[in-house]
Amino acid sequence: MDANEYQRLALRTEAPGRDRTDRLLNAALGLCGEAGEFADALKKAHFHAHPLDEAALRNELGDVLWYAALACDALGVPLGAVMADNLAKLRRRYPEGFSTERSLNRAEA
Repeated sequence: MDANEYQRLALRTEAPGRDRTDRLLNAALGLCGEAGEFADALKKAHFHAHPLDEAALRNELGDVLWYAALACDALGVPLGAVMADNLAKLRRRYPEGFSTERSLNRAEA
């Protein structure tokens, strides 16, 4: 499945009738919440000696993607375009792959 198809299909489950600001706020809060749930599962595994629940992590990542798709749609941009832009930025920053030196001395933000 490609990113734009995911975005189209995922947003069929969005509640209708919200304006752009509400959609962006929902996306921002949802991203924070789902990222927090992902982090909490890792925290429990690392610090509380729970078994690492990889299925739960995968589910939380799916929820993160849903909110990312919503944010992209509210901004009027395809998810695939945001992904391509991010890869282009990473290529500029780390043309040979990640390096600590380039990370410490980045020319751009």
